[in-house]
This record gives sequence, C-alpha cells and structure tokens, in this order.
Amino acid sequence: MKLRSLLFAPAVRPDLLRKLPNTGADAVAIDCEDGSPPNAKEEARQNALEIGAELVTDGRVAVYVRVNDFETPWFADDVDHGLPRGIAGVIVPKIENPRQLDNVGYALDNTGHGELHIIAGLETALGVLHSRELLHHSRVDAGYFGAEDFVADMGGKRSPSNLEVQYARSRIALAARADNVPVLDMVTVAFNDDRRFSREAAEARAMGFTGKLCIHPSQVALANAAFSPTPEEVDRAKALIDAYAAAKDEGIGVIVFEGDMIDAALVAQARRVVELAE
Repeated sequence: MKLRSLLFAPAVRPDLLRKLPNTGADAVAIDCEDGSPPNAKEEARQNALEIGAELVTDGRVAVYVRVNDFETPWFADDVDHGLPRGIAGVIVPKIENPRQLDNVGYALDNTGHGELHIIAGLETALGVLHSRELLHHSRVDAGYFGAEDFVADMGGKRSPSNLEVQYARSRIALAARADNVPVLDMVTVAFNDDRRFSREAAEARAMGFTGKLCIHPSQVALANAAFSPTPEEVDRAKALIDAYAAAKDEGIGVIVFEGDMIDAALVAQARRVVELAE
C-alpha cells in the first residue's frame, strides 16, 4: 500500500470533499470525527455515504472514511449508515486495546462491510503503549499517530521541537516495522508553515514512517516528495549496491564508497531506497 499522503476533509463540507481527487494525495479521508461537530453527525455520515460513493466511482484516489471512535454514541450509526461500497477502508481513531479492534471488526462484518480493513489511530497513552499488538491485529493494515490527542491525553504541552512526542513516534514506528505495517506520522496543524511540515516529514521518514497525515491540499505535494526518494538518492543507492556486489564477489565485506565505509547494513538501506522508488 502506498500511503505517502492521506488528506483529510470534514464530512460536513461537500465542496471540499468533491475537490479531493484533484489534490494529488495517495488517499483521502472523509472525516466524520474531528471534522464534524456533534450537532452535525447525521449530516456528516450522509455526506460520507453519498459523496464518498461519487469519489469511489470517480476512481482517481483511494477513499477512506474516518468514523467516530468506538466508545462514542456515533460509532454504530457511522458504520451502519456512513460507509459507501468500494471504499479502501475505514479509519478508526483512538484505538487503545485489541478488544476494541475485535468489536470494530464484528461491527463491520455485521453491516456487510467485512472486506474493509482498518487504519488504526494511535493517539492516546494506552494506544501508544499497546501499539505493537494493535498494529499486529489481523483487521489492521495501517496505522497513524495522532500527536494532538496524545499530548492532550498525557496532560502535556505541544512544542515546535516535538520532543514531547519523540518517544511515542519512535515506539509506533518500531512497532509498525516489526509487523511490516505502513504507518503515517502526525498532522502539522500550522498548515501554512511549509518549512515545519517538511522538517517533520523528514524526521518521520528517518524514523521509518511511510507517510504523513495532511489537513490541507498544500501539504500533499510536500508529503509525497518527503516520502519518495529523489532521483539522486536512487542513483546513489544503485551505484552503492553494484559496488558492494562487485566487492563481495572478490571476498570483500566492507568497502569505501564516496568517502563512506559501507557494510551490509548500509547496503540494506540502499536496497530500501530502490524499493521505495519502485
């Protein structure tokens, strides 16, 4: 699954929803949760059902619906009445334990959506602590980290340095890699701060995240670029792989390449760059 960019739009904004296929995002999310106020949940799920079906028919972008979390009174109606046929999956926020995922799976099965897998939102203290078993769940095929909800749950304070979420991001990225599950990094709420978004995306890619959540169309191109190797990176990786292979044939296990000492671990990193490009 390619998920460099997942762009959210409020389910109560039909005008924005219909523009989603034009944004260049790898996938889009019709947001019935945070993007839809409590007094508009019915309108949100109706838009998700109807406009979501239009986007699926259009076929230019993978479509997800973010429902309200399992513990809210809106979850059941979202699953019953807000999921159009043909969507790529359902995004479930604030997952904290495998039992919730089991129950979400049962709800999807019982409403005829058994084919849908889940993008699990890890955005509370318990969600981060249990990230390995949550991302390992059979119904989950991707996850994301929600920094704002996590810090609120911790009683902490957000900062531009992101030091307060460094451990949580690292733990989730590690858990995702252990099960080879794609995982997306947090939103950048300062949507007009391209420099911060690109810095956070670069951090996330270095940690092992495969993409980033976007809340504005202007962030999509930045995310796609950050999580795609540049032609220069690909060329260097291929040259490094070839040089190491030639040396290995001569019984040499460590080489010097462009001033760097290269061993098998760095070759594995280079192979990963080529895989991402392909």
